[in-house]
Amino acid sequence: MKAVLSSEWVKLRSVTSTFHTIGAAAAMVVLGIAWTVYVAALADERGMLRAAAPEEGFLPLVQMSLAVLGVLTITSEHATGMIRTSLVTVPRRSTLFLAKAGIVALATLVTAMSVLLLTYVTSRLIAGERHLGFNESAFTDDLPMLLASGLSVTALALVGLGLGAAMRSTAGALVSVVSLLFVLPGVINYLPPPWNTRIAALLLPNLVPQIASERMSSRLGDGYLPPWAALAVLFAYPLITLTIGYYALKRKDA
Repeated sequence: MKAVLSSEWVKLRSVTSTFHTIGAAAAMVVLGIAWTVYVAALADERGMLRAAAPEEGFLPLVQMSLAVLGVLTITSEHATGMIRTSLVTVPRRSTLFLAKAGIVALATLVTAMSVLLLTYVTSRLIAGERHLGFNESAFTDDLPMLLASGLSVTALALVGLGLGAAMRSTAGALVSVVSLLFVLPGVINYLPPPWNTRIAALLLPNLVPQIASERMSSRLGDGYLPPWAALAVLFAYPLITLTIGYYALKRKDA
């Protein structure tokens, strides 16, 4: 298994798309700096204001960027035919798929937490003593949200891997990820209450604040899930999609 993991790691870092997706995720730091400079200037004029934390406001950028990484980890091999070579080298498809999932999880978690922490630190340093809302809480209070955000990025990357394995199509898997992250939450809002809030509590974008014991949003009100249940639902997304992807890889020819 160690050799398979090493092989998957070499494959992941040898393609340019990996660095492109990580670079897109790292753009959060630049956007966070720009946002903090902007709201700091407004605060200098007005005295104080409440602004969204950049690591929360730009989180979808990191989620989507690294979800693309998860998708391309498997669909690029199908597109080039490399998957046949991989299966000849590692005949046990379960071992191959588990190694891919492990490398994707590790790479995206480290990347996400690095980007989130760097954005957090730089924005607070720029904010200084200004009252911007997001810089008035202690790091220990913000840590659950940061950890939950990092886990959500990893979960979405694994969802992308599972969907990519199931569909064998980069476009199809990416459309599905976009639907989970952006389209479904908007559609659910049109359901009659209380079903809109109950279903919204189970959707990926709303799990992070519930894991951190915060409100889903001012519009939807308090989440229906306690932190442990929200965390379980978050883990369920990659578990289900990876299971579907594995069976698709196992049953179909490469």
